[in-house]
Amino acid sequence: MKLSIIIPCYNEKAHLPSLLQRVADSPVDDKEIILVDDASSDGTTELIREKLEKEVAKAVYHDGNMGKGAAIRSGLQHVTGEIVLIQDADLEYDPMEYPKLLGPILDGKADVVYGSRFMGDGPHRVHLFWHYVGNRLLTLFSNMFTNLNLTDMETCYKAFRADIIKNITLEQNRFGIEPELTAKIARKKCRIYEVGISYYGRSYDEGKKIGWKDGFTAVYAIIKYGLFQ
Repeated sequence: MKLSIIIPCYNEKAHLPSLLQRVADSPVDDKEIILVDDASSDGTTELIREKLEKEVAKAVYHDGNMGKGAAIRSGLQHVTGEIVLIQDADLEYDPMEYPKLLGPILDGKADVVYGSRFMGDGPHRVHLFWHYVGNRLLTLFSNMFTNLNLTDMETCYKAFRADIIKNITLEQNRFGIEPELTAKIARKKCRIYEVGISYYGRSYDEGKKIGWKDGFTAVYAIIKYGLFQ
């Protein structure tokens, strides 16, 4: 099966070349990279246009900063593979672990696979206590509405059968996309699996972007899609 990798990207000039090389080196032969630049202001856009476009199947450019959810929607319009995987551009997640995420789908057991930062024996950077607490609380709150028992709803690493995710109408533009996706696949009664992954988390000084305001957005999305849609 062909793997379509959607990479939402915003102000990642320093990391993007390394990330694309790691994705290219990942142990999946049949794959395409769909890179979505969300109106970066640090030179990322120019870097992609001048040097990196030839390394990807499709580069998409937003005229204004719209957020991760909007970038995922843009990327989905260009998917040609049977499996879709979301890959952040910040080097926190390891593309060498793609086989872990794809395994349950390729075995016919899963429709959707989440890569959990809180499972498994891979390396995990130890830092940002309140970020950890926030993630666990948001996952718990989401589980209360979806009746799932996920350990990491907010993880970047999510793999989907393409026919599943392409038939979901997504609305959230920013980080509310994670609880929205989770609620909608739960409502579809998809077979959801989790696998343990490693996690190389960044500090805010190193460029981490998600903050406390995004937590409120996630709570709003959990309630909205858990109760009303």
